[in-house]
Amino acid sequence: KDAFRQQVRWAKELALPVVIHCRDSFEETLAIVEEENDEDLTGVFHCFTGTEEDAHRIIDLGGFMLGIGGVITYPKSGLAETMAKVGAGRCVLETDSPYLAPVPFRGKRNESAYIPHIAETLAAAVGITVEEVARITTANAEQLFAE
Repeated sequence: KDAFRQQVRWAKELALPVVIHCRDSFEETLAIVEEENDEDLTGVFHCFTGTEEDAHRIIDLGGFMLGIGGVITYPKSGLAETMAKVGAGRCVLETDSPYLAPVPFRGKRNESAYIPHIAETLAAAVGITVEEVARITTANAEQLFAE
C-alpha cells in the first residue's frame, strides 16, 4: 500500500498519469486513490472489468479513464452490459498484450491490431458508431497522455 501511495504521489509531483492495474484489490486501490485525489491526479484504470458502480466511482474522481480491452468482447464478462449503462465518454481503448485477446482471437497472442474489435463491441454496447468511439477514446488518450 505504501509503495502504491508513493507511486501516486510521484505521478502528481511529475504531472504524469498513473496507470493502475488493479486485480483482486479494487476497494483498497480505490481508497488510496480517493485519499490522494486532487486536480493534479490523472490516470487510467487499466483493463477495467468492474461493475457500473465501480465505473462511476472511478469517473467521479475527475481525472481518470476506464481502460477498455478485449474482455468487453467476452459474452460472459458482463462488461458490454456495464458499459451500455456507463457510456464511452471516459474510456480509452487498450490491449493487455500479449494477453486477453478479443473475440474472435481469444486464446491467441493479443496485439494492437485487434483494437478495432474492441471498438466495435464498445460502440454496439453504447449505441454509437465505431467512428464516434474512435473519436472519443482518441481524444481521451490524447488528453491523458499529452505532454
